[in-house]
Amino acid sequence: MTYRIEVDLGDHKLKLYQNGNLTKTYPVAVGKMTTNTPAGTYTIINKAPDPGGPFGAFWMGLSRKHYGIHGTNEPWSIGKSVSHGCIRMNNKDVLELAELVPIGTKVSIHP
Repeated sequence: MTYRIEVDLGDHKLKLYQNGNLTKTYPVAVGKMTTNTPAGTYTIINKAPDPGGPFGAFWMGLSRKHYGIHGTNEPWSIGKSVSHGCIRMNNKDVLELAELVPIGTKVSIHP
């Protein structure tokens, strides 16, 4: 199985592709104007359950230092541009995604 993640900053959506086919779409929160989520293509380089603090139930670090896909303890923020640049997901969604995608999965982020 080959997985790929695409994050649409304007639509606040994370799309999961499996073998080239769209299989899941999740609502996300992204960076605010002063701390934008950086567009580009990255790789998931690490995973951590229960990272503590504001990172919710799971953390998946990206190859862009200090950025990742993670859960949140502020579920009201999903669908908005409010983060410090990371991609926030509902905790149940990030747990589901983390179980599916391996380290090394490509993540494309675009406006």
